Amino acid sequence: MIAGIEYMFGIVGVPIIEVGMAAQTEGIKFIAMRNEQAASYGASAIGYLTGRPAVCLVVSGPGLVHAFAGMANAMENCWPLIVIGGSCDRDHESMGGFQEYPQVSFAQKYSKFSARPSSIEQIPFFIEKAVRQSIYGRPGACYIDLSAEMVTGTVPVSSIRDVPYCPPPPRILADPKDVKEAVDILLSAQRPLVVIGKGAAYARAEEVTNQLVSLCRLPFLPTPMGKGVIPDSHQFCVSPARTRALAEADVVLLLGARLNWILHFGRPPRFSKGVRFIQIDICPEEIGNNVKPAVGLVGDLRCVIGQLVTEVQSRPKHLQSCSNSSWWKLLRTKIDSNQASVKSMCDDTSVPLNYYAALSEIQKILPSDCLIINEGSNTMDIGRTMLLNHFPRHRLDAGTFGTMGVGLGFAVAAAIWCRDHEPGKRIICVQGDSAFGFSGMEIETLQRYQLPVIIIILNNNGIMMGVDEDSWETMKENDLSLTAPPTSLVPNTRYEKLIDVFGGRGYFAQTVEEIRSSLQSALRDTKQSSIINITINPHAQRKPQEFYWFSKSKM
Repeated sequence: MIAGIEYMFGIVGVPIIEVGMAAQTEGIKFIAMRNEQAASYGASAIGYLTGRPAVCLVVSGPGLVHAFAGMANAMENCWPLIVIGGSCDRDHESMGGFQEYPQVSFAQKYSKFSARPSSIEQIPFFIEKAVRQSIYGRPGACYIDLSAEMVTGTVPVSSIRDVPYCPPPPRILADPKDVKEAVDILLSAQRPLVVIGKGAAYARAEEVTNQLVSLCRLPFLPTPMGKGVIPDSHQFCVSPARTRALAEADVVLLLGARLNWILHFGRPPRFSKGVRFIQIDICPEEIGNNVKPAVGLVGDLRCVIGQLVTEVQSRPKHLQSCSNSSWWKLLRTKIDSNQASVKSMCDDTSVPLNYYAALSEIQKILPSDCLIINEGSNTMDIGRTMLLNHFPRHRLDAGTFGTMGVGLGFAVAAAIWCRDHEPGKRIICVQGDSAFGFSGMEIETLQRYQLPVIIIILNNNGIMMGVDEDSWETMKENDLSLTAPPTSLVPNTRYEKLIDVFGGRGYFAQTVEEIRSSLQSALRDTKQSSIINITINPHAQRKPQEFYWFSKSKM
């Protein structure tokens, strides 16, 4: 195959049914999803996990529009993805054809490359170009449009354009002069900090990143999907002191991380006014975005970090710590303080549970090599600190675009890939109740393909926060349903019963003991998916409020 495509996700229908069937004939694994959004999220996750794109196959018009969500998410996360969409017959264009839509032009807003082949003979050329565009430079989404008559048309095999297999991206090195300057700054820093982003995971830069951090004894802070490039349990990880580390570092080395909203644009007061950034990026245009760096290194991240390691090793006395003891003392004091505060919340096992108590019990039981999918407002934010990752590319979440609803699409993709390439690895999808609702029907997809994903729902009755059952009942009795906060959902919904319909196993948990027994049971089951529905205090981790929305009307 010219593209080396292993997986195709999608929902078939006119005019692309034959494309899905032909892909299977060629040995591509087709995963039939329940919604194009989830399909596009799943295909993009394969791109992140493997470095090669998967395909999302969609029908014309509405099917492609639904997939724009995954394309936009892939573009913002810099993940390779190819979307192939059917479209109406060309001789029906501008006549009001079936699901006619300006697909190529609209897809340009969500992709690096969007085109329709000029003929059937040219399709291989456009597919190879889409693969190359998706993985070369800054990765992203590409769109290929196939009109209905192309899908069903035939041409002599001899007329098909011969296109070679698309090789991996070229490895680009940074300017050696800039590398030397970066090391000068790094080794002279009093309060250095390394920020490890998901770009480091995508670049498979874990070995050289570990080398650099260990050589220089550098404190490091992973972004959510940068977790595991170096294990969260590493002695130099300063995640529990995130705010202090960012605010007081004098030199920050960015490895696969951008100075966007996740890192507060690199500006005060989150960072110190005089902080110097060393920025590495494959995309020259990203250098200096929001903050001018002290040094900008353009190149392949794994190669550039390797250059830094080589330069550090060439320096005399390079093994001496480039961060002084007072910096480490400050960070460790803050780590100890924050961990003590978190421990007190973990130890509070009163019912209904708070997030920390629930997630702490989950963390105790999870296999160290499991792949964690984590989304939801509080569930994701607190889960980032409570659920540890020990290996790269073992966490998937809302990402740069902050997209909620990605969880089950990611879970399907991760489970399919692990079944083929790392059998025995467990997929754990930890979601809020609101996040689960976006793509809840994909539990049927999990069961259909016999994927033993464990879905853990932290159910707080809403989006960020809900209402308790007593307040909800009072509201209903007084016909005040429409006065409920927009964040509220039906309290204590028994989501675990949904999986029973498809032959999976559901668990309901209200205490840490029930969480423990449910998760242990689910981990023993390697043949089917399961849902563990954990009720959480709807006001957990928030300061007490005066009945915040209903107290006055109720009185």
